[in-house]
This record gives sequence, structure tokens and C-alpha cells, in this order.
Amino acid sequence: MAARPKETIDEISDAALKPVLPAPRIRSLDLMRTPHPVRTLAWMLVLILLVFVLSLAFVPWQQSVTGVGRVIVFSPMDRPQNVEAQIPGRLLSWRVVEGQEVKAGETIVELSDIDSKFLDGDQYSRLQSQRQYQESSRSEAEAREAAILGQLADLEGSRNVAIPAAEQRVRQAEDRIRLAEQNVEQARQNVTTADLNLKRLRELFGKGLRSQRDLELGELDIVSARTRLESMLAALEVAKRDLDVARLDLTKVVNDTSAQLNALRAARASVRETIAKVNSDLLKLDVDIQNVRLRTDQRIVRAPRDGKVVRVLKVGPGETVKAGDVLAVLAPETRDQAVELLLSGYDAPLVSVGRQVRLNFAGWPALQFVGWPSIAVGTFAGRVKVMDAVDDGQSRFRIIVEPDHEEIRAGREDAWPPLDQLRPGAEVNGWVMLDTVSLGWELWRQFNAFPPTVERGGGNEKDGARRGK
Repeated sequence: MAARPKETIDEISDAALKPVLPAPRIRSLDLMRTPHPVRTLAWMLVLILLVFVLSLAFVPWQQSVTGVGRVIVFSPMDRPQNVEAQIPGRLLSWRVVEGQEVKAGETIVELSDIDSKFLDGDQYSRLQSQRQYQESSRSEAEAREAAILGQLADLEGSRNVAIPAAEQRVRQAEDRIRLAEQNVEQARQNVTTADLNLKRLRELFGKGLRSQRDLELGELDIVSARTRLESMLAALEVAKRDLDVARLDLTKVVNDTSAQLNALRAARASVRETIAKVNSDLLKLDVDIQNVRLRTDQRIVRAPRDGKVVRVLKVGPGETVKAGDVLAVLAPETRDQAVELLLSGYDAPLVSVGRQVRLNFAGWPALQFVGWPSIAVGTFAGRVKVMDAVDDGQSRFRIIVEPDHEEIRAGREDAWPPLDQLRPGAEVNGWVMLDTVSLGWELWRQFNAFPPTVERGGGNEKDGARRGK
């Protein structure tokens, strides 16, 4: 090491030997004092801490649960629907292209039927001709029925006359029997009288008081009386047989007319059966005609309602389709809008119908302050309309949110974007607004991983919604 110069060592020694003088007192006190900027910073920190503590106690915070989902159409009649082939067939021609607006009843596609039962092009006219023939058969059968009804009426009239006539003949035969019985009684009396007269004549003839001639006349009278009695008895037998014949004739008239009436009624029943069969055939033909007519109409696939053809799912002419195959998808014209959100099983019990919801649609920039929805930018207001009672199989529960029409009409909220911008299927983030608590409570809840609190009782949904505005 090189030696220092002599002059430098001497100077250092002289300086070390000099007494050290103490610093002035006022300089030491100044160094011990806190600088002014530090004091200001401390006061600011104390003030910030005080403001923070007061904020935790008094600043409100609205709790919420989040869900993701998509835009839907709430009305089932207005949702996108499939246009299906109603019959098996072969494509003939498309009348629309994708994105085309169509009106209800407008032709979308034409098909040709491939069912063997409907290949005959003249089947409709042939069935109409068969129906005309059946109607002619029915008219003829009805005419036969009318003729039989006339015969029935005539035969019943004849029966009403023939039976009383036969009954009168029976009564006449009975009268003749009574007359014959009276004649027989008279003839017996005559025989008795003639017999007594003959006895008297014989006594007188034996005494010689009457002549032989008188006796012979008396014998002749008794013979005549007996002959007349036998004749009257024979007439009585004839009268009795006539009564039997008359009664048989009455029975015959009754039975014959009944048989004829029954035959006519059977003929009428047969005609009625024919008419019923013809009517049944006509009904079957009407069904066949209606089926053919509807089958012909089903070859033309028409738009069920006004809307836009979203996509065409089948290729060009010649492709074979089955009944139920989807040919195209149609999005009906509608103003109905809704949102379908999925909530976890932990959050679903906190949500009820009527809760306010803030929505962020995909494609719309938004700044959402969860705890202070009133200062959110780019979000839209909604209300819980429906909440599913069961999950979707993955412990998620669906809620349907509709626009908050009351707030929108009052001008406090913006209307949802139109359907040409907010299309069904667009992604959505949603925050279901719950009850309002203090900021400190919310932080304590978040630190401890506790679920949000929801008051129970009537009107809480409306109160919670009101506090979230």
C-alpha cells in the first residue's frame, strides 16, 4: 500500500484533536417532529376508515342470484315450429327459399303420394260415382218401402172390414140355429098333437063314431108331423155346421190377414235393412271421399301461420319423405318475448314469482353493479313469470322472465330490443334481485360463504323489487 503524504496525516490528527462542539438544540427538535404531509395522510386514512365503517353499517346492498339462459318466445303458439310432411311421398317442388316471408296458407312444398291406396288419380270421381249409385239404390228402397206402407194401410183397412163381416156371419149362423131349434120344438109338438089326435080317432073309430077315412087322415097327419120333425132336426144340424163353418171362416180371416200383415211388415223390415245398409255404405263412402280429399290437400304443405322460413331441411325434387319428417322450420311473426334462465339448486329456493330481474343480452354492452341495480348501464328489467316445480335432471331449475311492462310503460326502464335484433336463442345473463341488506352484512356473508337472506311473508317479493329499483 502506498504511504499517505505527511501533510495529510498531520491534518487528520489535528482535526481529531479538536473538541467536538454540540449541535444547536433547535435543530434536534425539528428533526423529531412528524412532517406535515404525513399528518395529512394519517388524517385521511382515519377519515377513510371512519367512512368505511359507516358505509358498512348504513350503505344498502341488494342481494341477487345469477343465472344464464337464452331468449325464448313465451307463447307456445308463437314459438318456432317444424313444418312436417303429413303423408309419405316424394318431393315435387319447393315454393319457398330460406329467409322468405310467408303468409298463413301459402304453399311451401308440393308432394306426390306414394301410398298404393291413393295412387289412382281418378279415385275421387270414382268414389263420387259410387255414391250416386248408392243414393239411387236408397231412393228405390225408399220407394219400395212407401209401396209396402200403402199395402199395409190397405190390408189393415180390408182386415178391419173382413173381420166384422165374418163375425156377422157367425151371428147369423147362431140365429139360424135358434130358429131351427124353435122349428124342431114346434115339430115335436105337432108330432105329440098328431099322436093324441090319432089315438082319439082310433077310439072313435072303434066305437063307430068316425070313419075309416078320418082314421087314415089321422095316421097321415102323424106321419107328416114325424117327417117334419126329422126335417127340422136335420135343419138344426145343418145350422150347427154352418155356425162351425162361420167360426172357422172368422178364424181364417183373422189368420190370413195377420199373415199378410206380417209378410208386409217383414218385407218392410227387409227394405229398411237395405236402406240402413245403403246408408252405412254411403257413410263409408263419405269417409273415403273425405279421406281422399284431405289426402289430396295434404300433398300440398302450407304455412300454418305468418312467419319466416328459417331453414329448409330436405333436398330437391325426387327425395322421398315419410309422414312426420321435418321439411322446414318456420319462425312465426310475433311480438312475444321472454327469457329462460337456469338457476342452481342452491339459489332456486330464494326466488319466487314476481321478483325483479336484471338482464344482460349477448351483443349489448352493459355495466352491471350487482348491489346497486339502479345505476346499472345496458341492462334491461324483467319480472319472474314462471318457475318450474321440478329440476331439469341436473339440479337446475328453470325460470321464465318477461319484460317488466309496468316499469317500461312508466318510463323508468328501457324497452327490450325488438325481435329482429333480439332473436330467440340469444344468450342471456340474469340477476334475480333479492332483499336489501347493509354492505357490512353482505361482506360478512360473502366471507363466511352464507346464502343470501330472503324475508318470508306476504308482499316480500314486491318489497324486494321496490327496494331494488
